[in-house]
Amino acid sequence: MAEEEAAGPDALGACEVQQLVRRKDELEAQIKACYAVLEGQKGVGMNEPLVDAEGYPRADVDVYQVRAARHNIICLQNDHKALMLQVEKALHQLHAREKEKQAKDEAEAQAEAMNQNQSLPQPFARVNAVTPGSPASISGLQVDDEIIEFGSVDTHNFQTLQNIATVVQHSEGKPLSVTVIRGGKKLHLGLTPKHWAGKGLLGCNILPLQR
Repeated sequence: MAEEEAAGPDALGACEVQQLVRRKDELEAQIKACYAVLEGQKGVGMNEPLVDAEGYPRADVDVYQVRAARHNIICLQNDHKALMLQVEKALHQLHAREKEKQAKDEAEAQAEAMNQNQSLPQPFARVNAVTPGSPASISGLQVDDEIIEFGSVDTHNFQTLQNIATVVQHSEGKPLSVTVIRGGKKLHLGLTPKHWAGKGLLGCNILPLQR
């Protein structure tokens, strides 16, 4: 009993369907066996007469065996018909539960994504260009990264791009902690401003975002 409770309603529904299908297969095998009995009696089917022209039981077939087989076939077919209705109902219920579970999972995933987005700090700037081989490129910074922290500059104290420029000038040769939002996720990067083959100490272009 404890194992069934642990399995959950969906597992129980699937087991119920499997049991019904097994029962259906058993009934079909029994029906087939009864038809084989009829075929063994000179190919007698369900409707051929079992008496001769004079009204006497046919001597060329086992009348009792044929009647028993016919009776069993009728009973088994009735059971089979009722069972198929059960299978259809169980399948509908199982599919309904699966659709309900899928809808619930999707709703929970959407709610979780919304909570994550709400919990992310508001970005104050966006990267719109990164030169290959530059310190910014080497750090992993990418175009469209939205900046929420650049060294000591964050969403709360950012005013203009001069704030970032000041941090860069005072951090030449020193690693800066840069946090960005990329694809709805927060990423931490290490960026070291320094002279390189190109212009500036970063090799990227940053634009402020409208608040």
